[in-house]
Amino acid sequence: MLISVYVPFAVTAVLTLLAPRLARRLTPRPAAWSLACAALVTAVGWTGSLALLAFTGIAQIPQVAAEGHWSVAALRAEDPVYAVVAAVSAVVLAASAVSLAVASFRQVRQVARARRECAGLRGDTELAVLDDATPLAFALPGAPGRIVVSRGMLRCLADDEREALLAHERAHLRGRHHFFLSLWRLTAALNPLLRPLADTGAFVLERWADEEAAAQVGDRVVVARAVGRAALASAGASRPASLAVTGGEVPQRVRALLAPPPARRSLPFLAGALLLTVCCASLANAASDSDRMVDSAQRARCAVPVGAASTAPTGDHRHGPAFCCGPHHRGERGEHQP
Repeated sequence: MLISVYVPFAVTAVLTLLAPRLARRLTPRPAAWSLACAALVTAVGWTGSLALLAFTGIAQIPQVAAEGHWSVAALRAEDPVYAVVAAVSAVVLAASAVSLAVASFRQVRQVARARRECAGLRGDTELAVLDDATPLAFALPGAPGRIVVSRGMLRCLADDEREALLAHERAHLRGRHHFFLSLWRLTAALNPLLRPLADTGAFVLERWADEEAAAQVGDRVVVARAVGRAALASAGASRPASLAVTGGEVPQRVRALLAPPPARRSLPFLAGALLLTVCCASLANAASDSDRMVDSAQRARCAVPVGAASTAPTGDHRHGPAFCCGPHHRGERGEHQP
């Protein structure tokens, strides 16, 4: 546990530094899925490691040890974690839990508002046209989702560019990109180190939609022109949804569309999968070591002689071996009884 419990932190740091740079150069769709898996696994590893480190300190509280029926002295003798590390881990874990709860509440409220807006749109077709001069275009999640475009945006684009815009927004709905955004926002709330992954993920989703639109329209230049014109037309206008043709870093998206499609590469994905596997294996090993330490501390308490129990520190052996040896040890004691 001395080393393995810290490995998820190291994996998170490595992915935070390297993944955003690599994801922008890879094929958008597998890059988005990889970023989602990386965010989810590292968030679990982050939380698990903090919980294990915090437990080593909480478990040495006499009242907690009395409830768990283990020896504080034995646990302290085997525990390699400093008390200050355990205390800091407990504080960070509590702060992460609060941040996740707040982010979850905001996410649920945002989804509910989007569904209400979607239900309030006129008509029952996929496309809803707003009678508004402000250039707007975005995908609105719902059951089913809707594509919302204002008349001001339609007037800014040519016919082929309108087709590209609709193909872009349709790709957002078809790919369930709102779920990706929700995952990245929640994991970033739980672990602030994952915020670069969330920012990069939003850009990759726009690139994913761009590439699908280019494949559907059959002309990458038309999609690039539609993205650029839509962004210029809507400059300064507020967007009610986060997934829109004008989202992300538009100049980089246009340059990517004017270039050939990104080549498929497997090595970065294999390296990322290896890092995530190491993260999971290290967390499992740390949890196994923590469980072993607790079992050893429980056996140590049960092994204390009856006479020593009266002189043991409070909270360590104050109940004597007859109490600390719970049902899981009664069979062992019964074998030696006459």
